[in-house]
Amino acid sequence: MLNSTSRTDDLVSNGRTNGRQEPPTPPGNFLLGHANQMLRHAAEFLLDAHRTYGDLVRLRLGPRTAFAAFHPDHVYHILVKRRENFTKQARGYQKLRKILGNGLLTSEGDFWLRQRRLAQPAFAPQRLAGFAAAMVNAAEEMTRSWSEAARLKQPINMAAEMMRLTLRIVGETLLGTDVTAEANDVGAALTLVIDETSRRIHTPWDFQEHVPTPKNRRYEQALQRLNQAVHRIIDDRRKRSAGAEDLLSMLMAAKDDETGSGMTDQQLRDEVMTFFLAGHETTAVALTWTWYLLSKHVEVRRRVEEEVDRVLAGRSPTIDDLSRLSYTKLVIQESMRLYPPVWGIARLTAEEDQLGDVTIPAGSPVLLVQYVTHRHRDFWDNPEGFDPERFLPEHAEKRHPYAYFPFAAGPRICIGNHFAMMEAVLIVAAVASHWRLNLVPGAPVIPQSRVTLRPKDGLLMTVQRR
Repeated sequence: MLNSTSRTDDLVSNGRTNGRQEPPTPPGNFLLGHANQMLRHAAEFLLDAHRTYGDLVRLRLGPRTAFAAFHPDHVYHILVKRRENFTKQARGYQKLRKILGNGLLTSEGDFWLRQRRLAQPAFAPQRLAGFAAAMVNAAEEMTRSWSEAARLKQPINMAAEMMRLTLRIVGETLLGTDVTAEANDVGAALTLVIDETSRRIHTPWDFQEHVPTPKNRRYEQALQRLNQAVHRIIDDRRKRSAGAEDLLSMLMAAKDDETGSGMTDQQLRDEVMTFFLAGHETTAVALTWTWYLLSKHVEVRRRVEEEVDRVLAGRSPTIDDLSRLSYTKLVIQESMRLYPPVWGIARLTAEEDQLGDVTIPAGSPVLLVQYVTHRHRDFWDNPEGFDPERFLPEHAEKRHPYAYFPFAAGPRICIGNHFAMMEAVLIVAAVASHWRLNLVPGAPVIPQSRVTLRPKDGLLMTVQRR
């Protein structure tokens, strides 16, 4: 990322946009508009729309109008330059608040700023260093359970494995609790809630949510299960909080500078739910796609194995190895370019605004799409190819600074971005130094655009010792 605002403005102003007075609208259903395409395969639909119609398109979602913006200039304008005018009141965040409440991901204004400042110390570099051993230990314990599957050549659902692993890590490091026993149950509830939330975001009408259908009852039951897990974590932490320095303990001990009051039970619940769910889901998805890509590109996998063999020489990775696992980091960055765990983010205009020559009315949803911008042909050579070296510094510094934004950008950039990158590099190194993961031949792997970009039906892989 560039250090100078003026340099960023110079780069942004030199980009091209396809803005026009009336942005094009892809063909859609007369009544539903593009709702079905967005629900079934949103990321691919929007990629096709970009390549057919340009950098800004108009969408119809039943009675509502929205805009999808794909150029890095748009990312800069919406997330940085005019960020106050693009709020988190978009429909997607309204639906996410049903799960996350008013936590860091969904809150805004002074309340968000206060919560961010309270949480920030938990992600300081010296504190992250203390998390490394727990991350590696969890990864190595996971692989020890693979021995029987390796002997029998039985496939493992690597998507589910990564979910359990990162759930355990976020529990131990940020929340100071062991959630291993609940991982499968919580994972199933999370999948159900995410799928239903995605459907609600793209369904044109809200009245269906209030009808006591079997689907809605299952959603409420799954959300109740997640709430039970979160309240159990909070209660457990209260009983043994003396001397603890994890994120949850910091939040429990925090006092308002003006009133002296601490967080309410509801505020604690919302922040724990945000870190409990968002804090592990995205890293698990990134790791899942990384294993998929390494299996598809054996030369890249060979280079990762050579690096971890050279750096680790058979021992467990530590925080001190991160700087020397440079190629492994490039692989993860490129994986998140092709398959960004958060594939799109939405904002709502508070007042009328301009994207290029196009006027965006007040109250309009605007969608930024990492999945598309990360494949923009004006900024990426061979955009569908898997080439980790495109993230070498000499290449990255020449690229538009907002052509790549897997963790969002601007002041609302993900607070856990360094945590997630450290976690991903250490896990890949710990696993790849002893194991090789191979895709099951013929098993379909289909990206599914839900709240995150998961592989539909998981990712079946066989494991073998190196």
